[in-house]
Amino acid sequence: MAAEITRKIIHVDMDAFYASVEQRDDPSLRGRPVAVGSPAARGVVAAASYEARQFGVRSALPSVTALRRCPELVFVKPRFEVYRAVSRQIHAIFAAYTPLIQPLSLDEAYLDVTEKLTGPPTAWSTAKEIRARILQETGLTASAGVSYNKFLAKLASGHRKPNGQFAVTPDMGAAWVETLPVGRFHGVGPVTARKMAALGIQTGADLKAQSMIFLQEYFGSSAAWYYGIARGQDERPVDPDRTRKSSGSETTFDRDLTAPADIEAGVLQMADDVWAWCEAAQSFGRTVTVKVKYADFRQLTRSRSHSDVVTRHADLQAASLDLIRLVFPVEKGVRLVGVTVSGFDAPGRQRTDLPLFGRRSGLLDTTADTT
Repeated sequence: MAAEITRKIIHVDMDAFYASVEQRDDPSLRGRPVAVGSPAARGVVAAASYEARQFGVRSALPSVTALRRCPELVFVKPRFEVYRAVSRQIHAIFAAYTPLIQPLSLDEAYLDVTEKLTGPPTAWSTAKEIRARILQETGLTASAGVSYNKFLAKLASGHRKPNGQFAVTPDMGAAWVETLPVGRFHGVGPVTARKMAALGIQTGADLKAQSMIFLQEYFGSSAAWYYGIARGQDERPVDPDRTRKSSGSETTFDRDLTAPADIEAGVLQMADDVWAWCEAAQSFGRTVTVKVKYADFRQLTRSRSHSDVVTRHADLQAASLDLIRLVFPVEKGVRLVGVTVSGFDAPGRQRTDLPLFGRRSGLLDTTADTT
């Protein structure tokens, strides 16, 4: 029987992409804390430079909070047409090495170079050459992770950021995962990380020590994924035809909220975050969903679909507000809100503007409670 071929996967992630493009194009911004987004009262940070990150400024952070953390922060209006053009340059570089490219966003992608088209003999040297070409052709830096599966490659790309790369080989993968905090793992968000911490699971080693039965009891359908990644396992292929079916963002508040105005502000921030992705990717959906998690961890969602796609920022904001207002008044404090757009149309396809969401004609209300 022929030996199984070890896959060679590269995860390339641009460094502070939007903010770096702005600093590249405007020399006066270099070395300064920069946020891409709006400084308005209900604005949100779409991206932050590394100088801004030193003050705790991150994407999806409310602009007013970002300015409190960094009074010298410079806000720059997003230029998504420029980001898309640069992304096309980067993906043209990828295509010179392999046809197996799975974009995750404008600024990151998986590449399967097990059988590459050209270039150096190893995946490590291929990643170095790709990063060098990106710097030469765009003036921007990228970080890369190299490994035998997607999970480890993505973890590795963040290990030497910015402007670095790291490799996780088959003989070190499982042991390396054991040393990492579970909060770094793909599929373990802040809420799940807190749940795991309450169960005594802080590291990959702690996660590996749990049985499948235990994981199924506490994490349901995600148990198999957590069981596998704790052992450095991930069989997902690099899929160049994978189509993203939704875009969502959610946030857990520092304190439980009861005032409608505060809850609405959180929903608008999440809608802004989702819209930034939709506009950048030129992917627009028909269905808007708002998620609420109460202080007692009960969840509900409210969704509404339209016969056409949401192609305006204001329409997404209005739809999100309409949906969150369906849950008022709240009986318990709200600890988390989220907004998701789904039912995507073909990327880049231009559609007509929607009528006002307040008009019921043509709307399918699919409100539902989930636990």
